[in-house]
Amino acid sequence: MKICILNGDMTTEASHFSDYLRNLSFELNKEHQVDLFALNQMNLHYCIGCWTCWIKTPGRCVHKDDAEQIFRSIINSDFFIFASPVIAGFTSSLLKKITDRLIVLIHPYFKIIYGEAHHRKRYEKYPDFGLIIQHEKDTDEEDLQIIKDIYERTAINFHSKLRFMKQIEKDKIEDIINETCNI
Repeated sequence: MKICILNGDMTTEASHFSDYLRNLSFELNKEHQVDLFALNQMNLHYCIGCWTCWIKTPGRCVHKDDAEQIFRSIINSDFFIFASPVIAGFTSSLLKKITDRLIVLIHPYFKIIYGEAHHRKRYEKYPDFGLIIQHEKDTDEEDLQIIKDIYERTAINFHSKLRFMKQIEKDKIEDIINETCNI
C-alpha cells in the first residue's frame, strides 16, 4: 500500500508531534511505501483563487513550488493522512494551505452529492484519508467536532472518506498502524 502523510507541524525545531509522525512513518514503511512531507520545510504558496488549474492549465497549479510533489503523492496513494497540532482551535495554517491547494485535483464542474453541489472527479480514483491531531492546552470537544466536521466535508468534495481522526495524546502508533492497514 502507498501512504502519504502531510505533517502540518509549524515548529521548525524538534517536536513531540513530528517525532510521533516520524516513528509512525518508520513503522508503516516496514510493510508499505510511505511519503512523509514536513510542510514546514517545503516551499508552498497559498491558493490565490485564480482558477488557472481549472481553466488554463487543467490539473496544473500556477504556482511552481513543492506542492506538485504532494499532489502527485496523494493522487497515487492508497491512503493519506493529514496531521497537525491544534492551533487556535483548528489545524495549522500550513496544513490548511495545502488542503486548499488540493482543489487542483478535482474538476471545476459540479454534480449533486447528498443533495449538495460538489466538484466532479478529475481522476478515476481518490484515496481515503485519516487525520492525526495533537491537542493544545485548551482544546475542547467542540474544537474536535469542528475539526472532524470540516475534514468530513473535505472528504465529500474529494470523493473519498475520512476514515479516522486520532489524537496523539490518546492513540498509540500501533493503533493507527492497525487501523490504516485494515482499510
